[in-house]
Amino acid sequence: MVSTSEFRNGLVMLLDGDLYTIVEFQHVKPGKGGAFVRTRIKNVKTGRVLDKTFRSGDKVEDVRLETKVFQFLYKSDQDYTFMDSKTYDQVTLTEDVVGDGHIYIKENLEVEIVYHGDTPIGVNIPNFVDLKIVKTDPGLKGDTVSGATKPATVESGAVIQVPLFLSEGTVIKVDTRTGIYVERVK
Repeated sequence: MVSTSEFRNGLVMLLDGDLYTIVEFQHVKPGKGGAFVRTRIKNVKTGRVLDKTFRSGDKVEDVRLETKVFQFLYKSDQDYTFMDSKTYDQVTLTEDVVGDGHIYIKENLEVEIVYHGDTPIGVNIPNFVDLKIVKTDPGLKGDTVSGATKPATVESGAVIQVPLFLSEGTVIKVDTRTGIYVERVK
């Protein structure tokens, strides 16, 4: 159990049967009445963000999550199969568990799977991944300064806005948190 005085960003708690993580919190001591803690919490499974207020001294059940490194093997329909590089155990997760980052996952990419007990509840993919452009309009010679962009489909299936001078076969670095092109790798 964790008291409100021990709240910190990133703390995972069990609240009403669901797992929530604290995004931000603020201790408030009004001139009249008791102190309280105003929090913004995010549901770990659904990603929904809520504002919740706790009275000072309230206790909530904290949860320990474990992460394990896995390698992505393949996708089959809506299922993603990962392998533990140490034990060679395979885990198949649905697209809901993998989350929004599924569009940046390519074969052999190492990811962290987050476990609550023995149940996988999410996947953390790297902040930056290198992806090869497989389809885009031809680049225009000399169009490197204008700042204009064009859509490009990368090997994972995601569509990224890239500068006009990039062509098919080019490997680019993509920020998976924002989906934005960062730089050309090769």
